[in-house]
Amino acid sequence: MERLSENKIKRTLFVYNPKAGKGTVVKNLHEIVDAFTKVNYPVTVYPTQAQGDACRLVETRDAGQYDLIVCSGGDGTLREVVNGLMKSGVATPVGYIPAGSTNDFARSLGLPDDIPEAMEIITKGKPFLCDAGNFNGENFVYVAAFGLFTDVSYATNQQWKNIFGHVAYILEGVKSLSSIQSYEVQIECDEGTMRGNYIYGMVTNSLSVGGFKNITGKDVSFDDGKFEVILIRRPATFAELNDIVISLLRQSFDAICMQSFKTSYLKIKSREEINWTLDGEFGGTYIDVEIKNVQRAFPIMVRK
Repeated sequence: MERLSENKIKRTLFVYNPKAGKGTVVKNLHEIVDAFTKVNYPVTVYPTQAQGDACRLVETRDAGQYDLIVCSGGDGTLREVVNGLMKSGVATPVGYIPAGSTNDFARSLGLPDDIPEAMEIITKGKPFLCDAGNFNGENFVYVAAFGLFTDVSYATNQQWKNIFGHVAYILEGVKSLSSIQSYEVQIECDEGTMRGNYIYGMVTNSLSVGGFKNITGKDVSFDDGKFEVILIRRPATFAELNDIVISLLRQSFDAICMQSFKTSYLKIKSREEINWTLDGEFGGTYIDVEIKNVQRAFPIMVRK
């Protein structure tokens, strides 16, 4: 019989989405629980039952009674756990076993989807205090976005792993510029106030969004209290539209219609209601939006 690790006992809550990754976690549940047991982490296992379940669980159950909260699923599952943790006011470290289709945030932090490797980081790594975002009172982990691409991220089949490549394909087929949905907005941020007619806006703290790597450049820090913001203005000519398509296909954001900057907050006002996504899932419809960076908001386990 194998001896238990002499590590200090750490009470662990393991929350997982049984539908994520074609049931990968369910198939490996024994392996995960066994790995916790071997390092002296008594674990409570909870499979989520519906959207929002993980957030409610972590917020309402005394998160302080646990030494570690581990979640597995897509980025949406991680957002729910972090949202619940931040609402509870408890700074319990979070472990993450990515099991979604793109796992953008996990990739940005160098967290693997290989279960044994992920467990090694969770049990032997170190907590890193990571920034989060607050969107009209709701917390998100790494991205809030509106416009053309957002419908793709939460409405299409998960086989569309590279959202921006798919949208570039859509834009190539545009026959009339007037058919492109855009939003006239006023934006207040660290740099001042700006106005424009945009087809897309993204506020992020990640190196990858929708499978699109290095989308915000390489000068990204996850604990600096700043977001990376990208806006794409409505193209006025087909030449500008072609410039956007080429930039997307090259996986760069250097077209004349694109602008990027860093900021700690944004206030966005529009003339009409806009659909938003938070971490790739539907986040509501708003005219007025306030987004704040919450610096070093939650601890997440990363490599030493």
